[in-house]
Amino acid sequence: MFRKKMLVLALFSIYFLSIEAVRNESFPALLAFGDSMVDTGNNNYLLTLMKGNYWPYGWNFDSKIPTGRFGNGRVFSDVVGGAGVDPVTSKLLRVLSPADQVKDFKGYKRKLKGVVGRSKAKKIVANSVILVSEGNNDIGITYAIHDAGMRLMTPKVYTSKLVGWNKKFIKDLYDHGARKFAVMGVIPLGCLPMSRLIFGGFFVWCNFLANTISEDYNKKLKSGIKSWRGASDFRGARFVYVDMYNSLMDVINNHRKYGFTHEKNGCCCMLTAIVPCSNPDKYVFYDFAHPSEKAYKTIAKKLVEDIKTGLA
Repeated sequence: MFRKKMLVLALFSIYFLSIEAVRNESFPALLAFGDSMVDTGNNNYLLTLMKGNYWPYGWNFDSKIPTGRFGNGRVFSDVVGGAGVDPVTSKLLRVLSPADQVKDFKGYKRKLKGVVGRSKAKKIVANSVILVSEGNNDIGITYAIHDAGMRLMTPKVYTSKLVGWNKKFIKDLYDHGARKFAVMGVIPLGCLPMSRLIFGGFFVWCNFLANTISEDYNKKLKSGIKSWRGASDFRGARFVYVDMYNSLMDVINNHRKYGFTHEKNGCCCMLTAIVPCSNPDKYVFYDFAHPSEKAYKTIAKKLVEDIKTGLA
């Protein structure tokens, strides 16, 4: 019971993306769902290896305490972790499935009603930004590991199914009162330190195939979002696509312009970085797959403005 209460509390803490977002009072809260791009420690309460609640994670976070965020400090947003909309992903990683997340969302709504009343709770949920980050683990882990030897789907078939699963997940949230969705595309998965090391010639190149699959998924997701706007099953909903891929790729390609000196290797937690680097702010990636706090801050300003403009 304690674990369940703590999970719901952590999963749906109200957290604002930035000071700029707080100043615009049109959004009472930001609730995030999805994968480790937005995890703030929910995996701490799960029986999974996908955890970041140990040193050197959290090195630059408040009080220098590892909270479960996959980075040296704050992540792109708060809430949820290491998940995916492919039903296989949550089983492989032993993390919250989309159905689990929706169930906890319902629990959050019940608690919110108890605090502010039914009418105000409904208004808060309807006007909150629902940030959805799905696809990174599905493509980078599930498809690369499981589908290659099991389901034998082509990349194009898989990305189409992934968009469909994403739509179903968002529809479940919509059916429970959510109306404003900021849907994140996947990051350039072929340029992650892990992908470069394994498939890209020891950090020389990005993995072309992984980036091609990422771009295909993002293109279909963006197109899908356009078609969902005004659709009868999403009446009254607003959507904005959050371009994580090109935002982070710009930082990678122009890293020196943004004050980074390392865009290929991670700062820590890899065979090539067993001893953590002394200055994470010089690295685009903190570990094998997650951007550093400075990288998130670098891309966040424009993306926050896009979210505010698209959902206001």
